[in-house]
Amino acid sequence: MKLTCFGHSCFSVEVGGTALLFDPFVTPNELAHGVDVAAIRADVLLISHGHFDHIADAAAVALRTGAPVIANFEIAEWLGRQGIGKTHPMNLGGEFAFPFGRVKMVPALHSSVLPDGTYGGNPGGFVVRAPEGAFYYAGDTALTLDMKLIPEEGAVDFAVLPIGDNFTMGAKDAARAAKILGVRQVVGVHYNTFPPIRIATDEAQRVFEDAGIQLLLPAIGECVEIPVSRKA
Repeated sequence: MKLTCFGHSCFSVEVGGTALLFDPFVTPNELAHGVDVAAIRADVLLISHGHFDHIADAAAVALRTGAPVIANFEIAEWLGRQGIGKTHPMNLGGEFAFPFGRVKMVPALHSSVLPDGTYGGNPGGFVVRAPEGAFYYAGDTALTLDMKLIPEEGAVDFAVLPIGDNFTMGAKDAARAAKILGVRQVVGVHYNTFPPIRIATDEAQRVFEDAGIQLLLPAIGECVEIPVSRKA
């Protein structure tokens, strides 16, 4: 699968020719000044929770592309009031079959409020299972034993996990999460954007190496091919 990093927790994954864009936060991100948000391809948007650093560009991208937005009920309603006509509301534990594959919304231990102070509903993550393979995006979360349930429903090929600490898991807990999930490859997100989440990336790499897991830290704007060996 091809994953493109757009900084912070914003990335896209191409699944069977469909570009899935997660948590669009580009315009306010000083580290992503080289990315033109108007040029990002998005066939479907997925929003993990309502915090500004995960939703800042969602309405603009959805309006430009006409792409449907998958999010919890409260965020879908909030976007609808901003003129977004195509939303698919979900909630924790729910699963739905889309043309590109199945999506399940799973718990994240975090908080959620929308930029204008509106209640943002429950934060979550997503498990995407498609003919090409499967992956898990944790959203902003602490380490939780709920992650044990994900591989029980079927193996995932890789995980996208926060590693910045302070607001989410740090590298040590993310490596533990990878062990629970049974993945050998992790894409690290939610680090270095703001002072409280700046980390020593070489130390994070060492933590994952010691756990026998490959930590991928693509540069902003970089595309990486992640091999998948198992079918969803």
